[in-house]
Amino acid sequence: MIGTAIGEALPLALGIALSPTPIIAVILMLLGPTARRTAPGFLLGWVLGVLITTGLCVLLAGFLPPHSDAGGTNILRAIVQFALAALFLWLALRQWRGRPGPDEDPELPRWMAALDNFGAFKACGLGLALSALNPKNLVIAASAGFVIGGAGLPAADAGLVTGIFVLCAAVTVAVPVVAYLCASDQLRAPLESTRVWLVRETHTVMTVLLAFLAVLMLGKGIGSL
Repeated sequence: MIGTAIGEALPLALGIALSPTPIIAVILMLLGPTARRTAPGFLLGWVLGVLITTGLCVLLAGFLPPHSDAGGTNILRAIVQFALAALFLWLALRQWRGRPGPDEDPELPRWMAALDNFGAFKACGLGLALSALNPKNLVIAASAGFVIGGAGLPAADAGLVTGIFVLCAAVTVAVPVVAYLCASDQLRAPLESTRVWLVRETHTVMTVLLAFLAVLMLGKGIGSL
């Protein structure tokens, strides 16, 4: 049972882990003058945001009827999964429509230009906001919460699966931070090239990810019928 819950939650963790915006933000912090303060603060806020959102949805999912292993129909769960699939599809379409033209330079959010002036506390707040308030991440974390909370696991097992989900969702932010703290000089060039690629391909990456998650949740909804 716990293995099934982990297997269903991990593809959703991929949707958060491969979000270009937080990766670009943490790379900009690592390339800035206060990297050793701001980047760990951002990582802490990012982890807390994913944990809080997912944990709340795990608790809320406990009020839904448990998943039936006998193959029974679960209309309420199917409705929730179909609604999440529709949200992912809408977000994917919005990303695709918002992509820059072939002759246009991608525009970064204005707050990214101010990252050099951030302290650890402000960076933590930014990480918390990007993970907990971003619509796409909110939908993904909610989906994972309902998957974990609806698996009928004991509280300890549900907490373990939630922890694994959060760690996997945060790995792409955590790895650059830890690696930079260990070998900052060697990583500056690779970080810069990664940032340039992500800025250029952000909309494409997000469109593919969100479309994949829409299909995933659609399949789960059909399976609940």
